[in-house]
Amino acid sequence: MALESDTQGLAARRVAYAALNEIFYKRRSLDEAVDPRGATGTAFNELPPRDRAFVRLLVSVVLKRAREFDDHLATVLHEPLDALAPAQLLTIFRMGLAQLSILETPPHAVVDTCVDLAAAEGISHHKSLVNAVMRRLARDGYTPLPSREAGRRMLPDWLWQNWITDYGVDTALDIAAAMLDDAPVDFSLRDMSPDSVARWAVALEAAILPNGSLRKASGGFIPSLEGFDAGAWWVQSAAAALPAQALAVQPGMTVVDLCAAPGGKTAQLAAAGARVIAVDRSAPRMKRLHDNMTRLQLDVEVVIADGVSWQPAEPVDAVLLDAPCSATGTLRHQPDALWLKQPADQDKLAVLQQKLLRNAWAMLKPGGVVVYCTCSLQKTEGEDQVARFLAETPDAQRLPIEMPQLVEAVTADGDLRILPQHWRDLGGMDGFYIARLTKIT
Repeated sequence: MALESDTQGLAARRVAYAALNEIFYKRRSLDEAVDPRGATGTAFNELPPRDRAFVRLLVSVVLKRAREFDDHLATVLHEPLDALAPAQLLTIFRMGLAQLSILETPPHAVVDTCVDLAAAEGISHHKSLVNAVMRRLARDGYTPLPSREAGRRMLPDWLWQNWITDYGVDTALDIAAAMLDDAPVDFSLRDMSPDSVARWAVALEAAILPNGSLRKASGGFIPSLEGFDAGAWWVQSAAAALPAQALAVQPGMTVVDLCAAPGGKTAQLAAAGARVIAVDRSAPRMKRLHDNMTRLQLDVEVVIADGVSWQPAEPVDAVLLDAPCSATGTLRHQPDALWLKQPADQDKLAVLQQKLLRNAWAMLKPGGVVVYCTCSLQKTEGEDQVARFLAETPDAQRLPIEMPQLVEAVTADGDLRILPQHWRDLGGMDGFYIARLTKIT
């Protein structure tokens, strides 16, 4: 997994260090940490593309392996980890172990850059400690845990217990191990005809997945890729493309995309010929959605409103509800959730999901369809929500989803429960739950 930063090695590491401290100690997301409007984000966006890729990879490895690294560091340091002062020293040690053991950075470079990082961040009085610890780590080496064991150690205890309850120990270990994998970059196409898919697979040097998404092991600098400016495609994980495909809209249908930003599913629905009303409460995120639709040359009605209460002027044919959730299905490429989410967050989100599903149902014509989905692996945010809704809603009926290209994900009830180990020989999947419901007359 070697990926070494070049001329701006220290600059890239300073950005990674700042972003990790924002996540670990200020509970800010990675997206917030690298937001261009902030100091860290400004520094991140000024880096060359290769260094930005290095930062994201280094941050991801540290977030996924920090608990594992801490176990090893506890055997090396003479004082408890929580007694380190300043606490940010632990970030430097974690970064060093990530580079030594996972990124395969030359040991001398790791030692030198960790010492330089301490000096650059104003803790030069700890340079001797950093130098001694990193030299010992480089000398003794560290063998990462096997994937299933490392995946288990990656998780906070509450999440691990949740997955055991929902899936059993063996499947939970498989899920956790798959989350350690690097996340590929997937693309959805505006034109999904076979000729178009084949052409863009060649142009983007990407593999064609069974659902028609394209996949690259690494995306590179996305705006520089062929077809970006022309709006031929957008970045969207293959799993995230499945809810809109399950909705199977027809040209001329009116569809509400509830909680729509940043717009990947909105684009799918519009490209399929539907009249799409995209609704989200976040003005900044809807600005991004609008910009995306402009680039993709897709006509979409944009509404900034709370999806819990907003209603269309008249009933619609279909609603796609990608409800806010704990996002544990996307830990491969959003590992900050490992440090930001708490059980109480999940409970609050479950209440919000119920309200959104109720309001989505009220938007439908008789015979209309709702697709409810979340990128959470917890059943309390997926299967349990739909079971409760069906039990409480006399005019609701499940429409089983047929997905022959992903038959292993189809549940006994006809929903989709996508796990990270599905399509693992093709690079794996994000975790998703998808159910399709119809309003019976």
